[in-house]
Amino acid sequence: MSEFVYLYRRPAAPPGTPQQMQERMQRWAAWFKDLEAKGHLAAYGHPLATTGGAVARDSRGTVSDGPYAETKDIVIGFSIVEARDLDHALALAKSCPVFEQDGMVEVRPIMKM
Repeated sequence: MSEFVYLYRRPAAPPGTPQQMQERMQRWAAWFKDLEAKGHLAAYGHPLATTGGAVARDSRGTVSDGPYAETKDIVIGFSIVEARDLDHALALAKSCPVFEQDGMVEVRPIMKM
């Protein structure tokens, strides 16, 4: 098995009502529980703040505002999963709750050093 990082991305959006936020968290918890039960969740990771970040552009100290690049898709969190290969990791990501928020999952292999 190989490890992959899931970077959860979505456009900036209002968080919604407390009930909507609670329902979203329950769907995320169920999805993580399923991955864990099947032996694919190596690390839950953490949600990331959607404000207060910056992007370091070069070694001269050039910095741009915001926690995102030009795409305006905010990375809202990450997890580490174990899968046979990239295709398997992509298949596991298909049921991710981020898609309900018009988001996406960037799947990247982790290099073993």
